[in-house]
Amino acid sequence: MVKISLKEHHVDGSLSEEKKLHILVVDDHQLILTGTFDILNREYPEAFIIKAQTVKETLFQLQCHQFGLIVMDLSIPTQPGETAKSDSGINLLQTLLKKYPEQNFMVQSSYVRALIRIKHEIDHHQGGFAIADKGLPESEMLMRVNVALHGATHTRDINTGIELKPEWLEVLRLAFEESLTDKAIAERMYKSERAVRTYWTKIQDVLGVYPEDCRQNGKNMRMQTKIRASEEGLID
Repeated sequence: MVKISLKEHHVDGSLSEEKKLHILVVDDHQLILTGTFDILNREYPEAFIIKAQTVKETLFQLQCHQFGLIVMDLSIPTQPGETAKSDSGINLLQTLLKKYPEQNFMVQSSYVRALIRIKHEIDHHQGGFAIADKGLPESEMLMRVNVALHGATHTRDINTGIELKPEWLEVLRLAFEESLTDKAIAERMYKSERAVRTYWTKIQDVLGVYPEDCRQNGKNMRMQTKIRASEEGLID
């Protein structure tokens, strides 16, 4: 494995503080957070590693430090005491991709398929970006860390044929996460109800949900759309 080399040292051979590799690890599960910290600390013993458990803590640390790598889960709470949601991590990541276009990221999560929601932003990101399911062996996880640290990309886990436009994703979110009717969705999106119905047909076509199949199997088309969207990581 090729590792990052940091060459500026003090007279005694130690790295200067400002030249140390800084890594931010974001996860709300204390056991996983500690485990990831320990693995990275063994692999990069001279690195300066900081932990964060919420969106708020992550943004605070980014104000204080420049990181060579951010290793983050997607299901995190916005603030201490709140429920962890993948939407929180997705929204945070989307913000960071825009604000820090050359930042290196590794997403380590059980919800990696949810990244399909921001695949466009990931595809156009200039920094390193790797994905690692939490179930991966340590050696594979470290390989992907190294990929991201070198500014390379490893996004095979979300390379699917499913591509939805932002307004289609918004329809799914409003319908299944906020339980809005088509009329309410149209009002929220400043669209006509006819436009929303058209969005549904486009969504169902991409997901492979068709009226004739649902009729033959006695299944509700809207419910099948929800199931398929969830399977593809488009909604929680």
